[in-house]
Amino acid sequence: MKKEIPRTGDQIRAAFLDFFAARGHLVVPSSSLVPKDDPTLLFTTAGMVQFKPYFMGEATPPGSRLASCQKCFRTTDIEAVGDPKHLTFFEMLGNFSVGDYFKEGAIEYAWEFVTQVLHLPPEKLWITIFTDDEEAFGHWRRMGMPEERILRYGEAEGNFWGPAGDSGPCGPCSEIHFDFGEEMGCHRPTCGPSCDCPRFLEIWNLVFMQYYQDVSGRRTPLSRTNIDTGMGLERAAAVMQGKMSAYETDLFTPLMEAIQGISGMRYGKEETTDRAMRAVADHSRAITFLLAEGVMPSNEGRGYVLRRVLRRAVRMGKTLGREEPFLRQMAEVVIARMSPIYPELKEASRLSLRIIHQEEERFAQTLTVGLRLLEDVIQTVKTKSLTTIPGREVFHLYDTYGFPPELTAEIAGEHGLAMDWDGFEREMDAQRSRARAAHTFVSAREQATKTLAELGPTVFKGYEELRTRTFVQLILLNGETIEAIKEGQEAEVVLPKTPFYAERGGQVGDRGEIWSSSGRFIVEDTTLGPGDVFLHRGRMTQGTLAVGQEVEAMVDGERRWDIRRNHTATHLLHAALRQVLGSHARQSGSLVAPDRLRFDFAHMAAPTPEELAAVQRLVNEKIRQDLPVVTRVTTYSEAIAQGAIALFDEKYGDEVRMVTVMEGDSFFSAELCGGTHVERTGQIGMCLIVSESSIGVGMRRLEAVTGRGAEALLEERLAILDAVAQRIQAPPADVPAKLASLLEELEQERKRAAALKKELARRSAESLLAQVKSVDGMSVVAAQVPSSSLEALREMADFLRQRLGSGVVVLGTVYNQRPHFLVAVTHDLTAKGVHAAEIVKKVAAVTGGRGGGTASMAQAGGKDTTKLEEALRSVPRLLQQ
Repeated sequence: MKKEIPRTGDQIRAAFLDFFAARGHLVVPSSSLVPKDDPTLLFTTAGMVQFKPYFMGEATPPGSRLASCQKCFRTTDIEAVGDPKHLTFFEMLGNFSVGDYFKEGAIEYAWEFVTQVLHLPPEKLWITIFTDDEEAFGHWRRMGMPEERILRYGEAEGNFWGPAGDSGPCGPCSEIHFDFGEEMGCHRPTCGPSCDCPRFLEIWNLVFMQYYQDVSGRRTPLSRTNIDTGMGLERAAAVMQGKMSAYETDLFTPLMEAIQGISGMRYGKEETTDRAMRAVADHSRAITFLLAEGVMPSNEGRGYVLRRVLRRAVRMGKTLGREEPFLRQMAEVVIARMSPIYPELKEASRLSLRIIHQEEERFAQTLTVGLRLLEDVIQTVKTKSLTTIPGREVFHLYDTYGFPPELTAEIAGEHGLAMDWDGFEREMDAQRSRARAAHTFVSAREQATKTLAELGPTVFKGYEELRTRTFVQLILLNGETIEAIKEGQEAEVVLPKTPFYAERGGQVGDRGEIWSSSGRFIVEDTTLGPGDVFLHRGRMTQGTLAVGQEVEAMVDGERRWDIRRNHTATHLLHAALRQVLGSHARQSGSLVAPDRLRFDFAHMAAPTPEELAAVQRLVNEKIRQDLPVVTRVTTYSEAIAQGAIALFDEKYGDEVRMVTVMEGDSFFSAELCGGTHVERTGQIGMCLIVSESSIGVGMRRLEAVTGRGAEALLEERLAILDAVAQRIQAPPADVPAKLASLLEELEQERKRAAALKKELARRSAESLLAQVKSVDGMSVVAAQVPSSSLEALREMADFLRQRLGSGVVVLGTVYNQRPHFLVAVTHDLTAKGVHAAEIVKKVAAVTGGRGGGTASMAQAGGKDTTKLEEALRSVPRLLQQ
């Protein structure tokens, strides 16, 4: 049976990952938009960012072949967003080889996918290679590409891919371009993939990582060659759906429909409004994803970029005539469309939507004032026949009113003016100098960090004991080193050796107490500081504690036992998942806390209830078998050779700790792990899976409880079952059947209520037929009606328009404490020039509102409900005009 050709964005994404999974690639989830441990990058700009340590030989990858669909955000051309091509947020499909296949393999896979999975006609494809890359040229020729469609370009044309940031892996690249046809081109003799005309679209970039480039630009060969490829999902969707722009694909359809509904304007009618709609659609995605990643609006760094994008979207909304906040509605559309793939959007939705609304309302006032002042500045500049807005004026708008300089520059450009960026920067430098003069100090925290790193690593004794005699090596109070603390103070205490486990590898830090002859310090958390120094964070509850004092450090043993049970259970779950679902179900993240465990793993589809039950049964079987849990220190290479699993995102040294759940002479589970575990599986007691969910493309999450947590869960669930059984008056065993019956009855009642509402609306509409007036020979109904929803208002208008046969219907209602209007015009009158959108604008204006729509139906919202009747009484006069 022939496979269906992937057309939609979701289908292309799934087809890509399936294709490479079938060819031995480990599908890795998208990393955060905020890069981890990479100070050279503000945001994740490409799929390879999370793999950078592997390409540079700094960490061991979970596999030599990897594939992902990466969330990306680029700030290079924010002002250009709004044209049909540019995006800030996008999804990047990529396959990666870490010292495995190189140019030949990358080219073969790419050609197979575009021609045999996407079924793109080979004659519509063009290839570019780096100027002197004969190897790539030879491989493309073997794929059947004609020599005349393999073009050679240099670094200036983008065929050498630089590092993602100031430094990093880099190398020559080869691009696949789709040809939309000569009729779409500029018709110049030099027209080709490097041309700016819309004829060609780059759909896939294959980067051959051969070098490392340092901050000075010097390139040295990497210890092993790697492959980094990137295919923009939005571009691929445009090609597969026969569209010239990503904004016309199904990935953007819900957003473009939403902004048209909000603005009352139609896409494709006027370039100025089209540009604004595209910008709002893109920025809505970017804003929602950045907030879900924890980026908060601020005046510096990532927060400033977020605020800049949000404010640009607000300004574009003004271009569309939108005065009221609207970005929250757009974000809701983003969440509905993309949370099935990226569930973090839904998880963060409450906070994200609130922040968007607050930021938009706050900036609306700034924008109104700023635009008015900027118009005065622009008028003054033009009156003086100048071509540049002075930097001091830009700084004044920014410093006094918070008006972004980037927005000033963009608006200036629309008026044919430049902006004096140098002058603006001089004003900013002067302000910074004033600030430095007022606040000259050395960061105490930086000094403390340096001091910690010089202490040397803390010796962890917690594998063998929960109480350790030691002494106070260092005390930090508010980031500064001090000699002693007293009762009531919160601080961080450093010990040269400790039984407290510091949070890492998914396992939370220990809690407990530190006793001295003069006082008691409660440890509320233990974290890992610079130089592998353990920081015991807490508060002094009695007496004093001083540097150099002998102390006894005591871990909360009961809490540690709960953590040990949960940690060993994660290993059992991992092994069970790989047995039930397949060896691809590898761990990609975890949380081991005393009250629960969370386990993230790779799997393309949601496990069935039967599969989850099988996993839980297998785990509990191994618990009942009371298998020994053996830990030993060995070399990394020896552990891997013996079958131990190295986890994704972890960095290992030459010496590692191997935790094995033995099963006779073999093992059920073997992993590299530095956490704390039980001695035998029977000490776990029981493991219950609480939930299973998606956390991204090809990634699933399990949550489970063990020991005391499992016992508490069973007690809670049984109590709930008993309560429900009593409430519906049925034995516990009959609860499912009784509930199903009650829900069926409830659904029937809901349908009956909906039918009654519809009938009531129809009767209300019929009563209005008696109020038909004749205006210049047209039948007109203009009336205020009650309405439970705007949808009900549309149904009423449709009914009246149908019954009139020929005429105009103008309905008004108060909905959510605001006046709303809907105008419907029969088609015979629209042909004579009677336009619903023009009517609704004039009617709504009476109440201080505005709206729009089509010739046959339009809607509007107002502000002043007291003028609703006046607005409806004006209809005959407006029609006569």
